[in-house]
Amino acid sequence: MIDDFGPDPQDAAAILSDVARIEAMLQQLAAEGRAASYSEILGHLGFRFSRPKMRALCRTMDEVDRRAMRRGEPELAALVVRESDGLPGQGWWIGRTDYQGQWVGAEARAFLSAIQQRSFDHWRNR
Repeated sequence: MIDDFGPDPQDAAAILSDVARIEAMLQQLAAEGRAASYSEILGHLGFRFSRPKMRALCRTMDEVDRRAMRRGEPELAALVVRESDGLPGQGWWIGRTDYQGQWVGAEARAFLSAIQQRSFDHWRNR
């Protein structure tokens, strides 16, 4: 793992801010029709989970979604969820203007599922 033997902090920051690489990973997840945990994504990038790395990943996923929006594509950050409940973290919910409910429970899951399904449908057909 990169954490054990890996790059200096500058290289780690470059990996976590590589929009094209993370965008491609999320597009592949969508094409496979599945979500992944923050830990799984960080693991694919060579890191163990830590909150600072997760926050850096989230900043990059925000840019991935901004790029998707400009191209008229569905968002992809919704595919990255907590292991504990399969829902995105607080930051994903806070920035939304299209949802005002609780961030946990059946209503949140239904909202998330609809967004994820749009991504799955879009990327499966590519």
